[in-house]
Amino acid sequence: MTLQSEIQPAASDRQVSAVQHLSDLIGFDTVSRNGNRALIDHMAAYFHGLGARITILPDRAGAKANLVAAFGPEGVAGIVWSGHTDVVPADEPEWLSDPFTAEIRDGKLFGRGACDMKGFAACVMAVAPQLARTTLARPVYLCFSYDEEVGCLGAPAIARHLAALPVPPEFAIIGEPSMMQLVTGQKGKIAMRAHVTGTSGHSSFAPDHVNAVEYASRAITMISERGKRYESEGPFDHDFTVPHATMLATMIEGGVATNVTPDSCSFTFELRSIAGMDAEADMAELLARIETEVGAEMAARTAGTGIAFERIFSYPPMGEARNTAGFTRYARQLPDAWGGKVSYGSEGGIFELTGGIPSVIVGPGSIEQAHKPNEFVALDQLDACVAFLEGIAAELAAAPAGIAG
Repeated sequence: MTLQSEIQPAASDRQVSAVQHLSDLIGFDTVSRNGNRALIDHMAAYFHGLGARITILPDRAGAKANLVAAFGPEGVAGIVWSGHTDVVPADEPEWLSDPFTAEIRDGKLFGRGACDMKGFAACVMAVAPQLARTTLARPVYLCFSYDEEVGCLGAPAIARHLAALPVPPEFAIIGEPSMMQLVTGQKGKIAMRAHVTGTSGHSSFAPDHVNAVEYASRAITMISERGKRYESEGPFDHDFTVPHATMLATMIEGGVATNVTPDSCSFTFELRSIAGMDAEADMAELLARIETEVGAEMAARTAGTGIAFERIFSYPPMGEARNTAGFTRYARQLPDAWGGKVSYGSEGGIFELTGGIPSVIVGPGSIEQAHKPNEFVALDQLDACVAFLEGIAAELAAAPAGIAG
């Protein structure tokens, strides 16, 4: 049975187009541990065939790449439609269908990435022919990155590319799943790993050893205490469900046997920050305090012991864009329904910090369906997203030409 046969007869042409593109995109296994070049080449060929200016920004190994496809004039401030191409693993046994083969059931399209966030990419592809046949007063930059799910690793190269244009874009729409509501903020994140080095020996002689697990626990307690301070002292932004920064340890590993004092332990921890706070300074102050109160004591007992910190990844928060010129220009086309601010990450903060491009989040599907078996996006959400993007394209066509950015 074909996907088309599962679509309701009354479905719009826009929905049919988005469904077909989404089916194609889901068929590429772009789990972050894999490459994404086949998908990027597929999208680039499609946009190039419509007349877009294509820029591919590969990673150092060449197995992964970002795509920037531009329609419309150069030398004028434009708008970014942005998404990521990687997806989380789909190894759960609860999947009722092949996660990399799109399947429609009960008005929903299932597959890994259906909502997070190949659904948005498919809608962009469905609208691209309209961009191609329209005389646009301002450019539209279709931007698709790699490795967002493991730390927004590809997006900085896109932001730098856009910032280096003679006239950079003035506004970005990030298509993360928001049920097509307007989201005007996201938290940033710093993910860290700590390596604790102690000394080992028979546990009956524990006082003679530097117990890596015990010292790690002291450091984790300090991390937890910092998280509680954010909870009680702020800063606060009540537009978030959790209205303050959070800090916590998330994974720990150490020790080899019940009768051996552990000489090594490692753990990961994170800080999720809100706009307006200095997350880097907060993290630096905490690490210095752990070194002073924990690491120095270890080294004083036995040379060569202590705690070393490794940054896994980081991305900044996305601030408020509603008071910017770009937001004002497109406000008529943006959703009236406001979805607040979200704690998950996106490339929006990177566009804002690195590219100077104010950003909001609007995309099809619910974040509640992301990163789960049987991920889906409702077909009417695809329809709504295509209509939304078509409205922006029409607005760009109707705008007075030749406006300086």
